[in-house]
Amino acid sequence: MFSASGVKSESPTGARPYLHYLDNLRVAMILMVVVHHAAQAYGPPDWWYVHDDRHTGVLATLSAVGGAFRMSLLFFVAGYLVPRSADRRGAWGFARGRLRRLGIPFLVGAATIIPALMYVYYIRYRGYPPISFPRYYVEVFLGFGQRPADWSGPIWPDLQFGHLWFIQNLLVLSLLYLAARALAHRAGRITHRPAPPLPAPGHRALVAFTLTLAAVAFLVRIRYPLDEWVPVAEFIQAEPARLAQYVAFFTAGVLAYRHDWLTGLPRRVGYTWLAVGVALAVALFATGTGTSFFATGGASPASACWTLVETILCVGFCLGLLTLFRDVATGHNRLTRALADSSYTVYIIHLPIVVALQFAFTHTTLPALAAFAAVAGLAVVASTGAALLSRRVPILRSLL
Repeated sequence: MFSASGVKSESPTGARPYLHYLDNLRVAMILMVVVHHAAQAYGPPDWWYVHDDRHTGVLATLSAVGGAFRMSLLFFVAGYLVPRSADRRGAWGFARGRLRRLGIPFLVGAATIIPALMYVYYIRYRGYPPISFPRYYVEVFLGFGQRPADWSGPIWPDLQFGHLWFIQNLLVLSLLYLAARALAHRAGRITHRPAPPLPAPGHRALVAFTLTLAAVAFLVRIRYPLDEWVPVAEFIQAEPARLAQYVAFFTAGVLAYRHDWLTGLPRRVGYTWLAVGVALAVALFATGTGTSFFATGGASPASACWTLVETILCVGFCLGLLTLFRDVATGHNRLTRALADSSYTVYIIHLPIVVALQFAFTHTTLPALAAFAAVAGLAVVASTGAALLSRRVPILRSLL
């Protein structure tokens, strides 16, 4: 069985028992990604593949609240699973496995799924004369053609990786972990001292972590607001506004595995932070996120306010859901194993399914919430079904 990071779930002999509730938590977060993308056409004002005139602030808030913690929690779970695999396989075996299970699906998806979606957007919304897909691929997506003087963006060329950024970023962080692991081993040989165990963080440490992370994120957002993506080393797609958050939670996942934090985390700590996150989310649904007190970036009090709110949401929900799933979602049966095995595939293939359904529902007169509910429900079922079927193909199962 393989996790979203491609790590095999069976524990080697003598290793710490595998925490099956992490499988269930990962499945829940990936299905939340599907629901989030279903909401994109009907709520937030961000750029999206489908234009729809039906919008509601409830879905904008839903996207903001979910976006505050969902991907960070996935990075945490991936970070928790990485040391186990690296210890078992060794550095080169782990690196080869990462490149195969993350690199190949990323490259194939970036060369097929994303350009197909961008081509549909180009033909439907950009207003330029129609061109063939091969010509679009070479001239517009890859940027070998002349940039139109009235180019409507959002970037030139159209080359982007869409939702596959997570896989790419996870691959980079996994390889950076290997480098840090090698340095740590060398330092250990020099000092002849193992690293001392760290206790699970309590409220004081978590408050310090939250405030530090919020401060770093605010400083970054002065230059790079939310939803602004930049190419790192001309190829790695990153959102600087949340990059510190992702790196911090991936690192926290690694430390949680090394020091057994998930077992040692007191319930009262986890549920206290969950209560804080839920209370803050309820308040946001009551007020909405489109107020003058919040801003996506810049050197303003509103930007600092939203950054702090988002960081508290992130830490609260991540800690709380880890505790909740540890207590109530430890079961593992045939269905949950199948869903866990297929969750990575669901993540890769769900976007064209969501976009196709959103296009189909542009011809209906349903209100925004009803259209969202229909698209989200159908997308979850279709993406999960397609993932389960695709894993019956041996070559796909070996990669996904």
